[in-house]
Amino acid sequence: MIIWRRLVSFLVALWLLLALVLPPAALGFPGAAFALSTPLSTASSSSPGPEAEVSEGGVLQVSVLEAGGSLFLAHCAGCHFQGGNIIRRGKTLKMAALERNGVASPDAIAAIAAGGIGQMGGYAQSLGEGGPEAVAAWVWQQALDGWPRA
Repeated sequence: MIIWRRLVSFLVALWLLLALVLPPAALGFPGAAFALSTPLSTASSSSPGPEAEVSEGGVLQVSVLEAGGSLFLAHCAGCHFQGGNIIRRGKTLKMAALERNGVASPDAIAAIAAGGIGQMGGYAQSLGEGGPEAVAAWVWQQALDGWPRA
């Protein structure tokens, strides 16, 4: 059992190291050209996040989804790589698990991203104003698409 834990810890550390070196496309993130308005190294944690922008038809603007993808990559992908969950197998971000766990809406996902649930702490301050909603919109779109690989 200890060997498996060490192996998993090693693999997670290796993945995180590769995530710092390789472009997102090499790690299997869809739409890998996540556009950051501010590089992560210079972004301050107190800066406001993306504002939710909705067009007249109720469709989210592409910029919100891109911002949500960037925030997901920076704050969520370490545990939720490609919609999975390295901590709790049943708490993935795939549609079947979201429905089973009663989190089948962008609003429910945003509430969890902001306030946390169970072992997961909230990220409202880290994601900034509008950040939880942008991440939720991006996660919801990925879940609808079946978390496609790049």
